Amino acid sequence: MKQRAPLTLAAVTAALAALTGVAALTAPAPADGASDGKAAASARMPVERSLLVCPGPSSSDIAETTYTSFTPGAPAGEGKGSARLLGATKDAKPVLEPKEPGKPVGATANGADAPALTGSADGVLAPGWTAQLTTKVSVGRARGVLGVGCTAPGTDFWFPGVSTAKGREDYLHLTNPDDAAAIVDIALFGPDGLAKPDAGTSENIRVDPKSTKTVLLSSLLPTTQLADATAHVTTRAGRVGASVQVAEENVGADWLPASTDPAGSLVLPGIPADATSVRLVAFVPGEEDADLKLRLAGPGSAISPAGSEQLHVKAGMTAVVDLKDVTRGEPGSLLLTPADAKKAAPVVAAVRVVRGSGAKQELGFVPATGPVGARATVADNRPEENTTVLSLTAPSAEAKVKVTASPGTGGGEPASQEVTVKAGTTQTLTLAPAGGKGSYALTVETLSGGPVHAARTLSFPNDGIAMFTVQGFSDDYSTVSVPKAVQDLSVLTR
Repeated sequence: MKQRAPLTLAAVTAALAALTGVAALTAPAPADGASDGKAAASARMPVERSLLVCPGPSSSDIAETTYTSFTPGAPAGEGKGSARLLGATKDAKPVLEPKEPGKPVGATANGADAPALTGSADGVLAPGWTAQLTTKVSVGRARGVLGVGCTAPGTDFWFPGVSTAKGREDYLHLTNPDDAAAIVDIALFGPDGLAKPDAGTSENIRVDPKSTKTVLLSSLLPTTQLADATAHVTTRAGRVGASVQVAEENVGADWLPASTDPAGSLVLPGIPADATSVRLVAFVPGEEDADLKLRLAGPGSAISPAGSEQLHVKAGMTAVVDLKDVTRGEPGSLLLTPADAKKAAPVVAAVRVVRGSGAKQELGFVPATGPVGARATVADNRPEENTTVLSLTAPSAEAKVKVTASPGTGGGEPASQEVTVKAGTTQTLTLAPAGGKGSYALTVETLSGGPVHAARTLSFPNDGIAMFTVQGFSDDYSTVSVPKAVQDLSVLTR
């Protein structure tokens, strides 16, 4: 057996920097008065590089798309950095180039030629860098407001809530930001388990470097219609950004983002007060069934929906429950917890939300999201009255957060507000920059207490239709915990 060569401090530092994006390690002072120099510690340091991927906005020739990019944090002058979002093509051109933290930048594009984007930020622009695309299609089959946050590329995604039924067009957008091809597999799970696609159609899907591929999910199952299903997207090689664009005939259109990672308890924040239809879709990736307790966290407390207090989800099968107009005029968030805390099976979930009725319906999706953590941001909010509504949910314990509205892309002064969210409730607020013009960013920071989940509803009433889109907040992981170099270097070479 070969012996490993001893690691040098430089090698360890380089490896850590590659893994975390942090380029500098420093030696700690002795912990608790220790003087032997062997005590290792860790420090939180800002990430030095962030990557984002945005899907192509729309196939409609009348689509109106706004791109927005924002980095919270240090004011101008406290360090250098650069950021660029480019079209995902071989001859890519910059679409957004933010110059400093604290000031959002925007761009617009019309029609079906608006590109998918890939890009990176470094230095002072990297920690918490976020971007958003919002598209409005006024008429036609895909009419509606479609919003989605740009994400870091990954290798594993769950999409509960997809469909291959007649009247639905669900396109999976796969964007490869790297210089090597990515190879992708797609698995679809219905109420009876794994659906069998035509041979070879859902495996080894090649996504060329710096490009986007779209896959119509119903084309994978030409003889099977699944009204509600769960898509599992994985890569065999490389990494991609993945989102599902949904158009439902006579209802509306929006993006379905990936659910947060499978967990025993989930929060689906930001269901609008005037929702006329709420349908929950859940899936258990593991081998054990899940029995879930359902509660709606409203402004005053969390209640169990009458007749839908629990949901049994068989392992490997998609389960659905129609919660109808569960919010009944009050905004809320859906809480999923194990019926028996000792038997918590990991679950993924999303809800399909409809506002309006008849020919005036509009469609949106709310997937399960993780807590905001230390800080989270959603870009592209609008200052018009009642256009932007922020929902804050504390599922288990009271929490205090700070909400900050950045200046707009066209100017204005930032505004901040501290909010206390009682356990088991959802609090809503509207906050915009003073004198703000253009789109602005909302940042939520946890100050104390338990975890908080957040979502932003963006509404654009159009011809009597309550067009809307909901985006969840995710911890921006703008800092990482990095081991400090030990003072006695001999421990690295033993």
